[in-house]
Amino acid sequence: MRRLALILSFGLSMAGGAPALAETAGAQATVPVAVETPIVIGRSYALPSRVMGQTREINVWLPPGYDKSSQTYAVLYLLDGGQDQDFHHISGIAQLGTIVGATRDVIVVGIASVDRRNELALPTDNAELIARYPTQGQSERFRRFVSDEVMPFIEGRLRTNGETALMGESLAGLFVVETFLKEPQMFDAYVAVSPSLWWDGGQLARQSGAHLRDHSNDPRTLILTLGDEGEEMQAPMDVLIANLRDHALPGVTWDFTPRPSESHASIYHGAALDAFRRLYAAPAQ
Repeated sequence: MRRLALILSFGLSMAGGAPALAETAGAQATVPVAVETPIVIGRSYALPSRVMGQTREINVWLPPGYDKSSQTYAVLYLLDGGQDQDFHHISGIAQLGTIVGATRDVIVVGIASVDRRNELALPTDNAELIARYPTQGQSERFRRFVSDEVMPFIEGRLRTNGETALMGESLAGLFVVETFLKEPQMFDAYVAVSPSLWWDGGQLARQSGAHLRDHSNDPRTLILTLGDEGEEMQAPMDVLIANLRDHALPGVTWDFTPRPSESHASIYHGAALDAFRRLYAAPAQ
């Protein structure tokens, strides 16, 4: 009986009985407790807007050395710049350029969108578009919000040097082109990635020559790019390019880069990286 009891005791321990559990519990007790801290990559502001009649989200990425210097910085204003929109991947491009020294330090200001066709699209008489998007066509109001409220807020709070650029893709690219044509003095540089020039049957592209003839010869830059996105996107871009060739004044530095290997969904990151390298090239050592 004694021998049987010993065998049973050994068998229980080998099968995961109480001694084995105690050993496991002891091992678990030695696991270190990880301390969790948030990763902060920028600042977010809730900006009350009289123009828009509501509080709007403004996100800011600052270069790593900002708080330890008295330097002033260029500012890139990013449309669709919400935290769940394009703010993180565009500010990441700015951070990478700073880390490796490929581009100058720049402040990235993300302006979040709420109703994109309301805020980024110009008015249309197209009955189908009006029926589908009944709130569309308030781009002029959104432009006043940017010029009269967002830009003064940033300039009054941060150390800026007066150099500004506007970047956007798709409908935001349409807004970029419209702003360049109608209010060219607002920014020094404009980056329109896959702009939705098809909106309103391509009317903005067709009217671009008349707008360009009204421009002053002040220096500014326009960067355009488009992927393999079909005739609806390409045809109005071709019209815009033709008008730029015919009517852009010498002060305007512009170019169009086709990206046939990219789609509307894949084009933005690479195009934005190229724009950073052009607009914010690091000075030669």
